[in-house]
Amino acid sequence: MEDLQLLQEKLGIDFADPVLLEQSLVHRSFLNENPGFHLSSNERLEFLGDAILGFVAAEFLYTRFSDISEGQLTGLRAALVRTETLARIGRRLKLGIHLFLGKGEQASGGGERPLILASAFEAVVGAIYLDRGLETVRRFLIEQLDPELDRAMRLKLGKDFKSTLQELIQGRWQITPEYETVAVGGPDHAREFTVGVRVGARVLGEGRGRNKRQAEQEAARRALETLAAEE
Repeated sequence: MEDLQLLQEKLGIDFADPVLLEQSLVHRSFLNENPGFHLSSNERLEFLGDAILGFVAAEFLYTRFSDISEGQLTGLRAALVRTETLARIGRRLKLGIHLFLGKGEQASGGGERPLILASAFEAVVGAIYLDRGLETVRRFLIEQLDPELDRAMRLKLGKDFKSTLQELIQGRWQITPEYETVAVGGPDHAREFTVGVRVGARVLGEGRGRNKRQAEQEAARRALETLAAEE
């Protein structure tokens, strides 16, 4: 297992009680082979982290999208908190090299298994909450979930909004919509981009996001709503 300080640096969080973070990394397979280990498994922290993750994801989506339905919000939340998404975040944070795994689990590549990575990420979330409170865990989770939002939108809303808009505009007017960055704000570590999409001289929609791609997708989504309302 790699050093806990290294993991704290990856997470961007200094734990007052690093033992909580250590416990979030203990898989039950390790305890089966090391019954005298001084910590229990990460399963209770995983339970807590799962609940916190669901709440923060719901709040994040409710705040970000003021004009989509409850069903769409539910679908997006499911996409953000599903095993594959959490495992991808865990892989990005390199949680696998920090896990306490049994020898058999380790030998079979358990540190890269989606379910183990996703569960460990939830346990880390629980540990952050207990150590640093809701505001810190909220900031941490939004940083991790925001890059996954575009993928979740395509998965659960079934749309790549830019492609859909382009097909519609080209079909109607035989021109291609153009995207322009209207504003860039926020601190260096949390930039927010505002992008407008226009057809000729007409602006059909504006969108905001943590990167240009997200802002363009949101602008395209709003443009599609504008056009739909005119039909």
